[in-house]
Amino acid sequence: MKRIFGFALMCALLSVAALAASNSQTINFSGAVQVGTTTLPAGEYKVSWTGTGDSGKVTFEKKGIAPVTVSAKIVDEKNGHTGISTDTQGGKDVLKTIVFSKVSLIL
Repeated sequence: MKRIFGFALMCALLSVAALAASNSQTINFSGAVQVGTTTLPAGEYKVSWTGTGDSGKVTFEKKGIAPVTVSAKIVDEKNGHTGISTDTQGGKDVLKTIVFSKVSLIL
């Protein structure tokens, strides 16, 4: 019985890890971008998201930099490309949208 329980627990943990991995991607910023009140320098970031619709949260992580989490609208949709859109405000590029193949993150 312990062996079956252990196997079931291991399968459940692997399933959770697989589901969590589907809610993260990497993106490369060629220049500095403003995210919320934080300016992120150029580089590759792991972008992960939780929640759905208007109640989502997006986190940007890069080694050596404190993670940045902002509220976002998460839209599940198929896109033909990956990219970002920014808007220049006060001389800074402010991140507005990240588009991945199966989701759009609207900040």
